[in-house]
Amino acid sequence: MADAAPTTTWQVDAPLTAVPPVVDAALTEFLTARHAEFDGIDPVIAQGITELAGFVVGGKRLRPLFAWAGVRAALEGGGGALDSATDAESLVTAVSSLEFIQACALIHDDIIDHSDTRRGRPTVHRSFEARHRRDRWRGDAGDYGVSQAILVGDLAFAWADDMLADSGVSAEALRRSRAPWRAMRTEVIAGQMLDISVEASGSEDPEASAKVNTYKTAAYTVERPLHLGAVLADAPEKTVRMLRTAGRDIGVAFQLEDDYLGVFGDPVVTGKASGDDLRSGKRTYLAATALRAADASDPAAAARLRAGIGTVTSESEVDALRAVIVDSGAAADTTARIRALTDRAVDTLRSGGLGPSVTDELVAVAEQLTERRS
Repeated sequence: MADAAPTTTWQVDAPLTAVPPVVDAALTEFLTARHAEFDGIDPVIAQGITELAGFVVGGKRLRPLFAWAGVRAALEGGGGALDSATDAESLVTAVSSLEFIQACALIHDDIIDHSDTRRGRPTVHRSFEARHRRDRWRGDAGDYGVSQAILVGDLAFAWADDMLADSGVSAEALRRSRAPWRAMRTEVIAGQMLDISVEASGSEDPEASAKVNTYKTAAYTVERPLHLGAVLADAPEKTVRMLRTAGRDIGVAFQLEDDYLGVFGDPVVTGKASGDDLRSGKRTYLAATALRAADASDPAAAARLRAGIGTVTSESEVDALRAVIVDSGAAADTTARIRALTDRAVDTLRSGGLGPSVTDELVAVAEQLTERRS
């Protein structure tokens, strides 16, 4: 059994709600072992592992949750089976490895976005920057922080592979996992590259924003984790295809809901400033569709929206841009699209021939992710 396995007894029929704390245990054990193995190299390495540990432990665990749903879907009506060398604890270790992919993406995203905090604590690059300033080292503190954070993100990406490979699942299960794992790693980087390109070019093409949503969020948050879990449990292609289809719709709807909340969300619910996406100038599908619609119906309003995205600061300015988005019909259209995608995913799952328990749990998660306005 690999050193990352959780110490608690775990069963293959464990409910999705039980996944987060068991993933926490698996990650904590993995990181404790890495501290023991590598801290002795130098204190800066120990700091890097500590920063990564602080970043990884905690959170919603959406990706392992969906991967576990894929395992259960395969075993509960999906035509899958576990071989004798793969048990429940090795499977939960394998799906926990997804959190290192997420950590890498977020650490690098914070650098790209020049973010100061994440989850109420300094981002990794700011933490290293503060250490440089405190100790009065040579060179630019900001450059040092960015350089070290890039490497910590790279370390997370490498450890994702290690945790999966050493999880204890069978060699055959690992072989099956190769296709979704390989695709997912490339897709999340491709999505980030697309996002940077859309922002830099000032693209107002809704299809460009939709492509970012597909690869930066939907693929590696929902679709590929479901795919990974299903093939670890040897699901047939029919089940894999069904789960991927539903997962893609859930993932896109999830991102569209996130974009909606970035403009209209209650800070108490979202944890972000009201209208945060309008202030930061984020190029979302909602903004792109609003600009396209307003260009056709009210060019003056479109011009106000175009000039205001990324420049507004006051609440009254944000409210004026919100009004343009509402009047353009984009807000209502986005809400309708979220609902249509969610309904289609639910229909796909309910007609997929899975067991009623895992189906109901997956539907409940889908509804929760795509209805976060209160």
